[in-house]
Amino acid sequence: KIAAVITMKKKLIPFIYFSALCNDVVHTLVLRFGHLSTLNNHRRSFFLRSNRSLLEGISKDISAVLQETYDAIAFRDGYGGGGGGAQVGTVIDRKGVEYFVKTGSFGQFSMLNAEFCGISEIYKTNTIKVPKPIAIGSNDDTSYVVFEKLSLGGYGKPEVFAQKLAAMHQCTSSSGKFGWKMNNTIGATFQPNVETDTWSEFWDKYRLGHMLTLAKREGATFPNGMEDALREKVKLILNAHECVPSLVHGDLWSGNQAYTKEGDPVIFDPAVYYGDREVDIAMTYLFGSNSASFYSTYNTCWPLSPGHELRKTVYNLYHILNHYVLFGGGYLTQAQVMMNTILKAPL
Repeated sequence: KIAAVITMKKKLIPFIYFSALCNDVVHTLVLRFGHLSTLNNHRRSFFLRSNRSLLEGISKDISAVLQETYDAIAFRDGYGGGGGGAQVGTVIDRKGVEYFVKTGSFGQFSMLNAEFCGISEIYKTNTIKVPKPIAIGSNDDTSYVVFEKLSLGGYGKPEVFAQKLAAMHQCTSSSGKFGWKMNNTIGATFQPNVETDTWSEFWDKYRLGHMLTLAKREGATFPNGMEDALREKVKLILNAHECVPSLVHGDLWSGNQAYTKEGDPVIFDPAVYYGDREVDIAMTYLFGSNSASFYSTYNTCWPLSPGHELRKTVYNLYHILNHYVLFGGGYLTQAQVMMNTILKAPL
């Protein structure tokens, strides 16, 4: 149909309009299939740099929080793309004061708001460092969230990181339930956080079951009976495990942790909820791992209970399935290997 429209109109419209039409068709297809494009990021980057009304809106929100005038004069976008398709960069005023900003479409407001609230949830514990949440807002068709700009890239002590992470994990849900007050995203994938009485039920319904459904929607197939057997086995594993609803980062791979230039450990880009603290420890192993001293110190602060090695596979399966949902490819094979490991493991 697109080809037919172009064929009918190519002699009737000017070349410039024709080029714009083709460009919009490509853009529409990119949005339809949910994949990011370099072209789209360049478009949004130019829009941000040249949109004075957006800078004024961000400045107004920052000023309201600071209770003093902040007047951003430029948007610097040298930070690439953010999680979930957001564009990231900084705003700067004439004095050189910068704030870290994530922007997205108006439809991405809820995603950015959930990240803002998640960072706020960690920030108010006064345990491990996160970028201070400053403001969230929208302007025309763009939504944005503003954080303190941290100077990252320093070196610090893994032992201190472990101690502060353990302190954060000791902050538990005020309701005593697993989940959180709002849903959020894991990467670009919707993550439900319905508050639930038991950990095994929460994980079965809102993590494993949810991600298996999304994987099948993307074309994944599993041997007959494997999915049901897996969910039953995981419930048995988690029913035998006692845990409290700890505040967790939820996406703690190496790319979401760093040290400031002053050596302070810092975490960011969370997918916050209240759950078994082992989900964070497990994910630090998924794409590389932290240092041995990090794990030994954490275990000294709050020892992991027996069976954590098998639970590590259970928890990381969720993330591997999510990578299949987002990127396809060999992640499905990796997920199936993990599923077989869980099914064959003795209780």
